Amino acid sequence: MSNPTQLETQPLHDKKSIGEQTIAQLTIIVGSKNPVKVNAAKVAFSQYFPHHQIHCIGKHAPSLVADQPMTEQETKQGAINRVQFCQSEDLANTMAETKADFYIAMEGGVDHFNHGPATFAYMAIIHQQQISIGRSALLPLPAQVYQSLQQGEELGHVMDRLFNTDNIKQKGGAIGLLTQGLATRESIYTQAIILAMAPFINAEIFNS
Repeated sequence: MSNPTQLETQPLHDKKSIGEQTIAQLTIIVGSKNPVKVNAAKVAFSQYFPHHQIHCIGKHAPSLVADQPMTEQETKQGAINRVQFCQSEDLANTMAETKADFYIAMEGGVDHFNHGPATFAYMAIIHQQQISIGRSALLPLPAQVYQSLQQGEELGHVMDRLFNTDNIKQKGGAIGLLTQGLATRESIYTQAIILAMAPFINAEIFNS
């Protein structure tokens, strides 16, 4: 599909009438109830599908990895595990009249690269039987923060202590704190989702 509007020609699960106008709905199940992740999905899909009503449903989905993933591979696997859980649960739900159009999961993690420690997030998106994997930009981490993570703490807790914040992981995140608000966890996740959607938006190129 060469552009987002071509995806819109596929049958969608529901339509909502407002006056004489019918608005197609797009349902996305997000593998987290964290409002940052749910909002990032909604913003990203709204940009690709501006003429749809975007319905994002956040649900708990186990990552089956550590609460604080410490490698790229572990972080990626956590996102994949979450999104596959979302799809399998939805498809197994015989009570639901319709199934989601997309399933998406985001997993934040850290790793120590040649240039030093950094944090990032992996995106996993499923549409029908196809999965697309993407990754966000890297945010360098101070050595003292990485050392705390190696000792078993989670990044959000470390940043809360360092910056005297409360539950920052459900707000701007470490990204917001270390960039003085010029970027946030939600804005970076939104960008990563938009990139990870490329195989679905350009299906005929990717599948040829």
